[in-house]
Amino acid sequence: MTRENELTKVTLVGSIGNLLLLTFKFVAGIVAGSSAMVADAVHSLSDFLTDLIVLVFVHIGAKPQDASHDYGHGKFETLATLFVALALVGAAIGIIVSGSVKIARWLQGETLETPGMLALWAALLSIVVKELLYRYTVAKGKALDSPAVVANAWHHRSDALSSIGAAVGIGGAILFGQHWAVLDPLASVVVGAMLVKVAWDLLKGSVGELTDSSLPEETEREIEQIIHSFPQVSEPHNLRTRKIGNRIAIEAHVRLDGEMTMREAHDIVNAVERKIKDRFGNATLVTIHMEPKGASALPQERQPDLPV
Repeated sequence: MTRENELTKVTLVGSIGNLLLLTFKFVAGIVAGSSAMVADAVHSLSDFLTDLIVLVFVHIGAKPQDASHDYGHGKFETLATLFVALALVGAAIGIIVSGSVKIARWLQGETLETPGMLALWAALLSIVVKELLYRYTVAKGKALDSPAVVANAWHHRSDALSSIGAAVGIGGAILFGQHWAVLDPLASVVVGAMLVKVAWDLLKGSVGELTDSSLPEETEREIEQIIHSFPQVSEPHNLRTRKIGNRIAIEAHVRLDGEMTMREAHDIVNAVERKIKDRFGNATLVTIHMEPKGASALPQERQPDLPV
């Protein structure tokens, strides 16, 4: 099965689970009169919609390079991750606002409705199903090196956390009676705050990749160590790195003995590139620029003008 098919299968499993859960949670929330459960259902709806986004963008991201995308379409997966994070922010804000309005009404003396047992059972079922979906999806996303699918897995985990908060609030309101019915919307606000944190982490990663942030410093040091492992190669410099979907791109300048033949230098650089790909994956884009020892380094911020 191809990577694209594997990613599609994982996302479809999650979308089917989300569709069944959001239907049950909406019914349970409305019938049982639970704002926390309705908020939880809205979160599941956002999960379902982001599943559809991931399905579309994983398909686009799997396309090979073409005339308009010399580096392939991998960043479409990153774009999907960004959309997932934004959808999570929207869901979190909606949950917080809705819960806060009910808390304000309670503080003003309004009596809130105590939720029914159906809402509690829906929350408990959601915790189990969404945690299972999280574990399945995150394992597959990491194995397939898909940031969009890993982000979607965290959407499952955040829904499980949301359901835990809902279960605590609903259970507390049922256990302690109508006077403590405020625990239901209070739980929804706490859940919304947790979702904001998850969304922020996803946004940082996707925005960083879309703006061509460098790879972590420890990764760049590892790349330099690989280059240094070849005794014929010296002074690696002008190292540039970035991530393109599930691949990384690496550019570096190295110095070689100026008396080497072109073929000897080419074979050495090929060996360096091969070792880097063995470490970071065969799809890694590696470009090594050769310079004779003693030559002045090219400034990092500009490249020489090519002859016309």
